[in-house]
Amino acid sequence: MSVSNIRLYQILKERLGEKEAELGCLVNTEIKNEFDSRKKIFATKEDSGIVKTELIKSIYFIGLVQFLAITEAMIGIVNFTIK
Repeated sequence: MSVSNIRLYQILKERLGEKEAELGCLVNTEIKNEFDSRKKIFATKEDSGIVKTELIKSIYFIGLVQFLAITEAMIGIVNFTIK
């Protein structure tokens, strides 16, 4: 039992009684466990940095592909008009 749980138990025991204090500590422990398990889902700054880097790479790659497609199209149009 952690220090905060012991303190909570003492406060609840004084105000409500021993059984209710045990129940309160049990509920508190369950809430903490649930919070800790859900906390792992959230993204961190490191995760957002990785996503940002990958997004920038993708944007540049798409831009390069579009540039090459437009260049090839212009070369095709010029070759067609020359012949």
